[in-house]
Amino acid sequence: MAKQTGLGRGLDALIGAQETSPPGGVEQVPVDRIQPNPRQPRNNMGEEQMAELAQSIRQHGVIQPLIVSRSEVAGDYVLIAGERRLEAARTAGLEAVPVVIREASDQQRLELALIENLQRTDLGPLEAAEAFRQLAQDFNLSHEEIAARVGKSRTTVTNTMRLLNLEEQVQQALADGVISEGHGRALLGLEGKQYQPVLLEKIIAEGLNVRQAEALVRKMNQPGAVRPKPARRSSEVKALEDQISQSLNTRVNLLPRKSGGRLVIYYYSNEELGAILDRILPAD
Repeated sequence: MAKQTGLGRGLDALIGAQETSPPGGVEQVPVDRIQPNPRQPRNNMGEEQMAELAQSIRQHGVIQPLIVSRSEVAGDYVLIAGERRLEAARTAGLEAVPVVIREASDQQRLELALIENLQRTDLGPLEAAEAFRQLAQDFNLSHEEIAARVGKSRTTVTNTMRLLNLEEQVQQALADGVISEGHGRALLGLEGKQYQPVLLEKIIAEGLNVRQAEALVRKMNQPGAVRPKPARRSSEVKALEDQISQSLNTRVNLLPRKSGGRLVIYYYSNEELGAILDRILPAD
């Protein structure tokens, strides 16, 4: 039988030989004794999915044990894999959860958290890119070594990490789902990083797909092409943007033009949208 690598081996392949749980493999640990994984790559967990998982756990309990390692603090544990299950268990009011205790280094905690998210959920491209960056810079792994550990091609790892070279405004749009990873990669091909926010605004305003964005980048890269001046945000615009953001309690982008402009208001759940509407719509 061919030897499996990366995601095909799952979590056990990296630390399976270092199990320290009692006979039977699983024990109950209080949720307040489990510390979050400091190397967890995931930044956002959907509220709707979390609520559904919490409801399932209320009815059926935590079916799949979490994986933890012992903390330097006696009696405490550090989460390796199962962040969503742990948070949902807390939401469901559970006092303890089933765990398998393993020995794992800081590097293995990052690898395992990354692998679990790639296996079970849609890890955001920038979250994956940052996790790959940590493996490369903090643990001196090559792109080939990272690819072998997470079951991806070397090209995928390299291209994903390149997304960290995008301008901050473009990264934020990608993280918020305003543009796709394909749009981000198209903007990476633009000669002159300072033009990325200008094209980002055009992509959003005109609803350009990835192929249209790539064509626009090629056109702008041609010799003698007329390039728009990079937008400069005045202190007045930034101050007004901050004021609106504080009033609505959410992130906003104010994009003025010579005549008129756009105000983009972000929300991250139906509940947050309702709260924003309550602030800006007149009461009945």
